[in-house]
Amino acid sequence: MTEPILRIQKLGFPWVTQDPFLFCVHHLDYYPKGNDKLGPDASLQRRNLGNDFVVKDGWRMYHGTEVPGFPVHPHRGFETITFVFKGMVDHSDSNGAAGRYGERDVQWMTAGSGLQHSEMFPLLKKNETNTLELFQIWLNLPGEKKFVKPAYKMLWGEEIPLIEFTDDKHKKTSVDVIAGKIENISAPEPTPDSWAFNEENNIAIWQITMDEDASWKIPVSKEKINRSLYFFEGNSIQINHKKIESNHLLELDSTQEITIHNGNTSGRFLLLQGKPINEPVVQYGPFVMNSELEIKQAFSDYKKTQFGGWPWPETGMVHGKERGRFAKMENGEEILKD
Repeated sequence: MTEPILRIQKLGFPWVTQDPFLFCVHHLDYYPKGNDKLGPDASLQRRNLGNDFVVKDGWRMYHGTEVPGFPVHPHRGFETITFVFKGMVDHSDSNGAAGRYGERDVQWMTAGSGLQHSEMFPLLKKNETNTLELFQIWLNLPGEKKFVKPAYKMLWGEEIPLIEFTDDKHKKTSVDVIAGKIENISAPEPTPDSWAFNEENNIAIWQITMDEDASWKIPVSKEKINRSLYFFEGNSIQINHKKIESNHLLELDSTQEITIHNGNTSGRFLLLQGKPINEPVVQYGPFVMNSELEIKQAFSDYKKTQFGGWPWPETGMVHGKERGRFAKMENGEEILKD
């Protein structure tokens, strides 16, 4: 039997991914109380506003200058999957869709032929701090799907399965099933053109939380697929008598039975797996295509069309102080959650 751990690597920013995934980043910002403009009630001096990625006082402004976040920017040729664990995100896009989501909600967006969107982090609490924690994952599209019509879908936290397992010592492991399935319990369907839509592609996105000293067996895959386990919070784990400290990526053999034995503090992990697309990947900034020629075409198309333009009054749209979680779809339908 071969070694079940194929590679171990220290986590960076962003995290290293395997085909069919392109990119993964874990944002954790301990924002202070919010001000009247939904930005931080704190000084922004000595920050490189517009490009603030250095953690100062526990948080970053990213490309925002008043409200943290990522003002309008384009994408083509892949999908963004944004899983917000704490805090809120305000979405707006060039199709006129919008939303506010957080607290275990997931936004699944297929950029396809081209879309502009903004992702802002409004600090809605004025009397207490505003912690934001999210994962943004980029999933590739095969060549035949790179020019599909853009679409987005909300996977609301209430719909995302949270499965609990108890080991022989009565220690618990819980799994948020964002994509894929465990023991016949399936995640909500993604957008229809996604590589994850076809079950044969064996896509899984799971957030795993383990009690101290808990053990959990990762389900075995029938076929060999790319499987990455990100150990981002905790102390240490043991797999096959090998001790691994937190803040590491493990690339695993998906066909072998692997049991995680957690250390003496609660541990958290993100698992990404899937059948590789096995096509050339040419990326330039926000565009991911199969050739240099297609990248040049993407820039030309964006310059000509702006992928539909920007129908919003601000480049970094926020949706007001009073709004709860909602989604406004391209067809005008609005979903209110709270």
